[in-house]
Amino acid sequence: MPSLHRKSQVKLHINSFRRFAAMRSRFASAVVPMIAIAAGCASAGASTGASAASSGGTSGTASTPTASRPSTPPRRSTTAEQARWADSVLATLSVKQKAAQMVWVWTLGDYAPIDAGSYTAIESLVRDQELGGVIVSVGGPADIAIKLNALQRVAKLPLLVGADLETGAAFRARGGWFLPNAIELGGATSFPYQMGVGATRDTMMAYEMGRVTAVEGRAMGIHMAFAPVLDVNNNPKNPVISARSFGEDPKLVAQMGRALVRGIQENGMLATGKHFPGHGDTEQNSHLELSRVDVSRARLDSVELVPFQAAIDAGLRGMMTFHGDLPALDNTKTAATLSKAVMTDLLRKQMKFDGLLVTDALDMNGVLGGITMAEATLRAVEAGNDILLMPTDAKVSIQAVVDAVASGRITEARINESVRKLLMAKHEFGLHVNRYVDVEGLRAHVGTATNLNPARAASEKAITLVRDSLSLVPFKMAREARVVSITISSRVDLSAGRTFDAELRSQYPRLLSLTLTPEIVAEATAGAAAGQAGGYRVTPDPTILPASVENALRIAQGADLVIVSSYIGAATNTANMKPTAGLPELLNGLRAANTKVLLASFNNPYLQLGLPMTEAHILAWSPWTLSQRAAARALLGRTPITGKLPITIPGVAKYGDGLTR
Repeated sequence: MPSLHRKSQVKLHINSFRRFAAMRSRFASAVVPMIAIAAGCASAGASTGASAASSGGTSGTASTPTASRPSTPPRRSTTAEQARWADSVLATLSVKQKAAQMVWVWTLGDYAPIDAGSYTAIESLVRDQELGGVIVSVGGPADIAIKLNALQRVAKLPLLVGADLETGAAFRARGGWFLPNAIELGGATSFPYQMGVGATRDTMMAYEMGRVTAVEGRAMGIHMAFAPVLDVNNNPKNPVISARSFGEDPKLVAQMGRALVRGIQENGMLATGKHFPGHGDTEQNSHLELSRVDVSRARLDSVELVPFQAAIDAGLRGMMTFHGDLPALDNTKTAATLSKAVMTDLLRKQMKFDGLLVTDALDMNGVLGGITMAEATLRAVEAGNDILLMPTDAKVSIQAVVDAVASGRITEARINESVRKLLMAKHEFGLHVNRYVDVEGLRAHVGTATNLNPARAASEKAITLVRDSLSLVPFKMAREARVVSITISSRVDLSAGRTFDAELRSQYPRLLSLTLTPEIVAEATAGAAAGQAGGYRVTPDPTILPASVENALRIAQGADLVIVSSYIGAATNTANMKPTAGLPELLNGLRAANTKVLLASFNNPYLQLGLPMTEAHILAWSPWTLSQRAAARALLGRTPITGKLPITIPGVAKYGDGLTR
């Protein structure tokens, strides 16, 4: 009976969740020594004085990376000990060295030979400019750890390392693929996008996401997660936040954000809320232009600021800024990142945030606008920022601060304030004793079953069935049914649809897979046909070519069911959230042929907007392997469907909707 089947599936889901919760309980008692082993934070009582700092902190002499293996958990240093060490080091630094501590540059986490130009450029900046930290981007776990150890080795003072880890450590350390065989090389653990975790309504899921992020990130040598995203995504047209947010309800975002912060910080890493004071209600991408949130202060207090205040009250240690214009807070058309009214008067004084304030990337158009890198740097410091992230030229930013102190525009005391906090954080992590991580120990802490279990549970619990007018889900077709799975993805997304289709094929061996790749096309105008110069116009939006649509429709003829899955969504270079050109034509063609269609979104939660309505619509919230498998298993009835929308999809579904199966 269907009801008995659902009960058995729910029971399986509950038992699975209990298993990973029990593992978390057993793991929690050992989390402190694990962090010490993985990250080398063997900090006993701190020595004071610059000479003590030299042994583990200020010496630029190359040494062999080692990771401590204490038999007992190290004692956490006190704030007083951190302050004494920070003050002793601060007293030895010149203004230029202090300025350099505030500047963090970007580096890939890829494998790089010692003489690779991309590596030597970063190495020389760290060594010669004496930078205070780096933000590490994509690579494999071992490659990231090896590169960070190498950079730590040449740094005079130990580096603080940050990374965007919004869906876990795999957000930057997924590993990659071997071509042309398309073999996935493995990596860290991926959770769904935060909006998927919001769909679970389960704060334990958010906490586990934070715990796993911290465990894996610290094992690779990362100290600061640029997560969670605390933006309230209440604008479906937002081209850059979207599923990165927990949802549109400030209370839900606050609850989930607070739990994620606790999960990260209680397991040895600093959490960073972003993008203060809120990037959710905008239709501009701050990577491309200055965004604008044109709402009243009362609205900001009741919506945008709620999750940030909740996280601050929960002890949030880091905050990342928003490159956006908020007239209610500053009417000078200044990006919030550069506004003292926003970052000092509001964040520091009114909201009582006393942690590390990090600019969003200073190479973004939303903050640079028409000003120079030097001027953007100085305005960021004057606004109250402690970390100057990804300037277009680190040397220019450092010299700008030095010159500003010399001219009296910025006081040395203001620089000392930021650098002291950064040095205290380095002592807190034990970097004055040991700045390296144990590369050989990575496999015991990254991508393990202990970490994958909660990620798998979150992926399954996030699945949300928005529409099912013909009760197609779970699938009841005979094994011999003809099912066509059409994947819409960019050319470089090698994983799109692979796991999803493989799982479906275990039930429907005749399943036919087809991938449609939107292309940038050049359209011939009348002028071009007449041979006139300048007659060709490049279409800015990727388009599924008409010939591809026609071919897909021919293949789908006579199918019992067609599944159309989209893996395209918000990104740093996305200017708008319009449906992929060509997708409406595909869906209309399937409708004209009276074909049953299920629309699945693995990225853009607002995908159905602007598209013909389909018989069924499901949201998986993430393109990663675990979410693909979870979506397929849910459609096949192998796991229950319980997700509830954390957003409104205008004209399609309201907040809280979600069919249970």
